[in-house]
Amino acid sequence: MIVTVLVVAALAALVLATARLLLGPTLADRVVALDLALAASIALAGAAALVSGQPRLLDVAMGVAAVSFVGTIAWARIIERLARRGAP
Repeated sequence: MIVTVLVVAALAALVLATARLLLGPTLADRVVALDLALAASIALAGAAALVSGQPRLLDVAMGVAAVSFVGTIAWARIIERLARRGAP
């Protein structure tokens, strides 16, 4: 039951993040949406690990979390540099 709720919530977050990624008016909105989509994929990997009983999927979730963290920091620095230059 809990896993079902987790999957439904993660899929809903993924749909909303995709909409914001496509429609977001600013680059910062798109970066936050991408971060949310990656967080939802981490939750889905965790749910898959619970259902299948395969702990390897938790390694996948940790890898995605690490890449997501580094990617978000990199995009934040890019946005900050663009803001300094006065780009829209």
